Order: sequence, then structure tokens, then C-alpha cells
Amino acid sequence: MSISTGFVAAGFGPVRDAFEANFEDGLELGAGFAAYVGDELVVDLHAGSADRKGEILWDERTLCPLYSTTKPLAALIVAMLVDRGLVDYDKPLAGYWPEFAAEGKGAYTVAEALSHQAGVPGFIEPIDPELWLDPPALSEALAKLKPMWGRGEGSGYHPLTWGYIAGELVRRVDGRTLGTMLREDVCEPLGIDVFIGTPESEHSRCAWMLRPKESTKFGPMNDALKAAFLTPWAAPQRGGADWRKAEIPSANGHGTAQAVARLFTAYAQKGRIGETRTMSAETWDKLTRERVSGEDRILPGRVSLAAGVMRNIELIYGPNPRTLWHSGWGGSGGFGDPDARLAGAYVMNRQGTHLLEDARRSRIIDALYTCL
Repeated sequence: MSISTGFVAAGFGPVRDAFEANFEDGLELGAGFAAYVGDELVVDLHAGSADRKGEILWDERTLCPLYSTTKPLAALIVAMLVDRGLVDYDKPLAGYWPEFAAEGKGAYTVAEALSHQAGVPGFIEPIDPELWLDPPALSEALAKLKPMWGRGEGSGYHPLTWGYIAGELVRRVDGRTLGTMLREDVCEPLGIDVFIGTPESEHSRCAWMLRPKESTKFGPMNDALKAAFLTPWAAPQRGGADWRKAEIPSANGHGTAQAVARLFTAYAQKGRIGETRTMSAETWDKLTRERVSGEDRILPGRVSLAAGVMRNIELIYGPNPRTLWHSGWGGSGGFGDPDARLAGAYVMNRQGTHLLEDARRSRIIDALYTCL
């Protein structure tokens, strides 16, 4: 008897088998997985519990915290401004946000900042953690930071600060917040159930996360890693109403698996979501081309980074190195394969310890590729 609910198209039964095997092996609390081939939804599965006590069923309306899987969704909004001629990836970020030029950061381009090269992955000196819930104030503090490495000296993943860079850029250029632009220009018109800045009216649908008992797997200790993740002020308290309502485009998107997968079809179809073209193919190329690669200062391994999305050089998301993807803290992830025109998303509330890979997610994605 199936333990999951939802839908799989003919020929995609192995995806359900893999999804359910994670539950049978005791690896999940609640989870969802969805996939599109072109414009066709071929998988939309959910199972388990949305709460920690097992009292609330995970269903098709459960909103899951996405953590860093939010970043490529926010990057789509910046790319839309590029497509409208309002932002240029190769011009200095300080041209749109003059205060960012402080402490020698005036030459960093938009693309460099969005590919984790700006040298400001966090605050090495103490700040009030509540500042993260006040994006204008946090952005003001961020702009004053001295970069922790020089321009052109590679990447260091910006787990939270990336979102304030992208968010402040959008606000300076468009006048609206990034979450508002996502809602008004994309999600509401297309009926996509994703939020960056989740209104209180939707909080009853949000899954509660179960953190792992083991420590997150980081690389070698250094000051950049410490600033990004390992100080008491590296993040706010997550999970409450204030966290959900704040707009943090790097880390606190909420969505269903189906909705997140639909947004990732923009990566699988070169800017198109259904009949809507969010950007030209030329802008999609600018968004997704490699901006930096190699060993990252903070993430444990070799990376290839575009302007807000990762490239699949290590084959973490299926067999195609041209796939665009991002993982979120604990295991969530989304991807778009432009050659197979395949997009998918995995969300869950039992968090794992790996920053990039997750065996549960890989099992499902591997099964998905066997069905093509």
C-alpha cells in the first residue's frame, strides 16, 4: 500500500518508489517532491507529517521553509530587472547602491556579488541577531563591511548576506522589495504558491523543521566560515512568525514542492515558465553562465557559481553538468536541466547535515532520470 499521496505520470512510478523508500528507511518526517518535463507536471508527491509530533499531515498545500533553495528564485527577479535594462550584471553594484562602495568594495560587479565573491559572507564582529529581521538596517550594516578577501580571489559562500545584497539591489532599482516583486510579477499572475516574506495568513500551512542531532558538515575552519555560520550572531532565531514574515531572499522562502519546481522550470526552459517568458534567452545565458569556480572558502568542496544559482560540475543533481541547482540547509533543493527540459524540487522537514548533497534527494532524482 502506498504511503504517499499525490500524482505520478505514466512511466514515473520509480520516482514514487524512491520517495517512499526514504520514509520506509526512517529518513523522513514529512516531505514533498515534484518534477516537470517541459510544461508538464509529471510528479507531485507528499507524505508524512508537517509537525514534529506527527499530528498534522503533510499535504499538497504544506508550505516548507526552503532555506538557501530560495536563492535561485530571488536570482530570477534580479534577472528580470537585467532583462528590462535596469540592471547590468557587469557594472559595479555600488552604481545602484552607493553605500556598498565603503571599505574598497566600489569595483565589485553585480555578478561578482551574486556569485559569492564580494568578501562579506557575514559579520566577524558581534551584531544583534535580531538585525537580520530588519532588512534595511542589516543592509546598511553590511554595506559598511570590509571584504575578507580581495576582488578576483575566488568565492566564499554568503549564506545569509547574499539575500540582503540581492534584496537591496532590487529595492534601489525597482522601489519594491524583492519578495513583493516575486509575488506581484510572477507568483500571483501564474498561481505559484511560493513566498519570500510569508504573510501571517499562511503560517498555519507552514511545516515545522526538525533539526539534526549531528553537526553540519563544514570544510576547514577559517575566518570566513566563522563569520558565515559559526558565531552566535550569524543568523536570527528561525521558525517563528517574525522569521517567516521577514523578507530574506537568501534563506526564508516558503513554498510547496510543486510550486518551487514550477519556478525552476525557468532554469530548465531558458527563462520560460509555461507560456510566460520571464526573461530573454540572452538574459538567461547571463544569469546562468559561470562567474567563478574552484574550491570555496566556506562550502566543503569545488563549486561553479553563476549569478545566484549553482552549476552541476560535481553532478550532485543528476548526470548533466549543465544543470542549474541550489540546495538549502538540511536537504531541500531545486534544479533545472536545460537539455532535458527537466525541473524538480524536493522539500522536507527532517534536516540533514550536508550543505550540498543529500542522499534522500539524490535517490529520488536518480530515479527520475531513469524515467526519461
